[in-house]
Amino acid sequence: MSVRAIILDANILIRAVLGKSVRTLIFTHASSVQFFAPDIAYEEARKYLPALLTKRALDPSSAMVVLDGLEPIVIPLESDLYAPLREDALRRIAMRDANDWPVLACAMAIGCPIWTEDADFFGTGVPTWTTDRVGLYFCVKN
Repeated sequence: MSVRAIILDANILIRAVLGKSVRTLIFTHASSVQFFAPDIAYEEARKYLPALLTKRALDPSSAMVVLDGLEPIVIPLESDLYAPLREDALRRIAMRDANDWPVLACAMAIGCPIWTEDADFFGTGVPTWTTDRVGLYFCVKN
């Protein structure tokens, strides 16, 4: 059985912290799937989580512990890996959301799909999976 890989965008990281279903998918498949995210996705999650949790009257510090706990499983990819693909990624996604180029560039660099709820990635030439379907990708036999 070969190991699969997938790139998570910041929204999926945030969902992994806030809810159980995404986190459960990650932990359930950690032995057979390599999970990655651009380093900037972790920065975005750290930026937006405190406000989301404060809005819900929840303590952000426990959420940061959960996010930190994901890093050994959802490996942050350094910009050195994906930065050379910036221009190509921007050509593919700039009309939708240029800020998403690191996620797309990571997927292009590694040659794997993206796990996202963001339709901006559709039609960029890289397969995308949403949370309600990603389990199919994890379980496909070679």
